[in-house]
Amino acid sequence: MTPRSPQSQAQVRQHNLSRVLHALADEGALSRAEVAGRIGLTRAAVSTLVDELLRGGLLSERGPGRSGSVGRPGSQLVLADQGPCGFGAEIGVDHLTVCAMDLRGTVRARIDHRIGPGGHEPGAVLAELTGLLERLAAEATTHRLWPAGLAVAVPGLVARGTATVTRAPNLGWREVDLAPLLPSGQGPLTVDNEANFGALAELWEERGAAGTGSFVHVSARIGIGAAIVVDGAVLRGAHGFAGELGHVPVRPGGPPCSCGARGCLETYAGEAALLRAAGLAPGAEPGGRTGELAERCTVGDAMALRAVRQAGSALGIALSGAVNLLDPRQVVIGGSLAELSPWLLPPVRRELARRTMLTAGGRTTATPVTGSLIGPAGPLLGAARSAVRGALDTPARLLAAPGGGAML
Repeated sequence: MTPRSPQSQAQVRQHNLSRVLHALADEGALSRAEVAGRIGLTRAAVSTLVDELLRGGLLSERGPGRSGSVGRPGSQLVLADQGPCGFGAEIGVDHLTVCAMDLRGTVRARIDHRIGPGGHEPGAVLAELTGLLERLAAEATTHRLWPAGLAVAVPGLVARGTATVTRAPNLGWREVDLAPLLPSGQGPLTVDNEANFGALAELWEERGAAGTGSFVHVSARIGIGAAIVVDGAVLRGAHGFAGELGHVPVRPGGPPCSCGARGCLETYAGEAALLRAAGLAPGAEPGGRTGELAERCTVGDAMALRAVRQAGSALGIALSGAVNLLDPRQVVIGGSLAELSPWLLPPVRRELARRTMLTAGGRTTATPVTGSLIGPAGPLLGAARSAVRGALDTPARLLAAPGGGAML
């Protein structure tokens, strides 16, 4: 047998360190024996890896946990709540939001900022975002955290494997590369469509659709996007543009859309169209009037109920093609539309029942449609969690930071 090269040995070790970190990220506190069982290594091998991560400040040790077996229960390992963290950012049509998430998945700091009407020039928006990230870094330092990665959610198409927003109709952006316009001191940069990050948050937060691993996630705010998750992975398409549900034509002769077409779903179920149909003007705060719309529906306001039901029908029509084509286990409605679930979901379900052909065991079945429990926070949380998971993939970089993984 050819002996393994030092480089390959180091790579295997880094891979195994990452597996330990991910096991604890996915399942919470575990003993060394439990980690060994999860990742398929011997307890001795895991102990060596754990000791290195403890010295580097990436793990901490608690007292003994409960044991379901004979013998003394082992001490519990958890990811550190100091040291490296993930920075998440969301660029919206009317807002910028940033947050810092520690390795355990807890948001430790968050800053929200309002964008004024028409203030979408890329350089100006990204300069504002840079200022927010600098403020976030300062606040993170007070929690003894430092950024190990930055992920940015955007309401548009992102070229696969790049930081370039190819097209964002609601921002008026075309071919905007975010990398040179954002600070370089936040760690590796990831840019993706906000619907994709919203779906990943749904998957990783283990709520709603997470148990299925295959679902369509609708992310709605000013615009409407969708992400397709198959067996736990986002289906991105050849160019990274999969999931543009908001620009699926519902009625080809309908109102003009910001994308240049007519009758797109967004013109019926986007936030502006929905509020307008309900007789409400856009709110002064991001998504602020969706809550008011939900209140009006609660008290039986006829105009509000009609607007939400019409939006639900349009959404069901647009989703029927995706359900027929992809056969997902579940559809999850996220973003601001999640607040309207009691009145929005019934017409969505009716349209899907009319327009989809699913059978199981000789019986026609309906694809479950649920409202997200995460709601509008999904893209931001998914971005931050993505940055955290990227950091867990590269333990060598974290251990090489000043003081190992811990701020001194």
